[in-house]
Amino acid sequence: MKAAILNASGSVSKRPLEIGEVRQPELQPGHVLIRVRACGVCRTDLHIVEGELAPRLRPLIPGHQIVGEIAGGATAELPEGTRVGVSWIGGTDGDCPYCRRGSENLCDSPTFTGYTVNGGYAEMALARRDFVFRLPEGLDDLQAAPLLCAGIIGFRSLRVAGVEAGERVGLFGFGASAHLAIAILRKWNCEVYVSTRGESHRKLAATLGAAWAGGERDRPPVELDRAVTFAPSGDVVIAALSSLRKGGVVAINAIHLDRIPEFDYDSLLWGERQLRSVANMTRADARDFLRIAAEIGLRPKVTAFPLEQANEALQAVKNDAIDGAAAITM
Repeated sequence: MKAAILNASGSVSKRPLEIGEVRQPELQPGHVLIRVRACGVCRTDLHIVEGELAPRLRPLIPGHQIVGEIAGGATAELPEGTRVGVSWIGGTDGDCPYCRRGSENLCDSPTFTGYTVNGGYAEMALARRDFVFRLPEGLDDLQAAPLLCAGIIGFRSLRVAGVEAGERVGLFGFGASAHLAIAILRKWNCEVYVSTRGESHRKLAATLGAAWAGGERDRPPVELDRAVTFAPSGDVVIAALSSLRKGGVVAINAIHLDRIPEFDYDSLLWGERQLRSVANMTRADARDFLRIAAEIGLRPKVTAFPLEQANEALQAVKNDAIDGAAAITM
């Protein structure tokens, strides 16, 4: 099969992915073989490709927002041809203390799609049967792809931040995840305030219902009840924290963060303001989000790249060169 393969970490500008032929994965017990139709491109893919996350498998096929159809290992519940999605969490041990208490996103021995096992930048992919999700009707392959990580993790971030209906919520950064989260917030009748670099991102936020959209260093005109950061930057975390009311919460949606700068406790954190990190997602998050996405007719803005341009897709995400999300098509 054709795939985009990472042999060694490096700069995206140096085209780290090689497009070539590799052996198709063999079906294993408890798994399904998926004929890939599209795969979303995530900032986590950048962290993997550039070595900011320690290498776990080489060579590696990245990609963890997989849309495809069952091509092997079919069951009565998942017959051949069923359209399914695969996300970042590709499996858990089911027996560690976190799994037993219902926090499988914190599992001690997880499998990560496109990181510890091969992912979806390929014509075929192997996935655990109990970690694939039926996809809503009415969403085409491109629209479904970013829902599978950007959408689910954005939804979990709102949960971690403790967002309640009608609150004032800040989104710091406005890429693939935030432009999906705003649709959920609008359903919950929240006022949304967006701080982001790039005029086109601010215009997109306004068209999607943001009450205010400013630059990445601009403070929203009101105090926020909750905020979610979507950039791997400690400076952005401090900007969000400085916008909170007393008792407010910042959820940090980043698997990797460059640093947290020194800050003044008395003015920024005192008053029971809180910082919380967002770690992975659960299957319950995925099912709940996909149900809500279908109910509200969520339609992500997506730019498509053919598999041969996987490096260009990563470059576009890195440089915020597109609005919304990016996806690789087969």
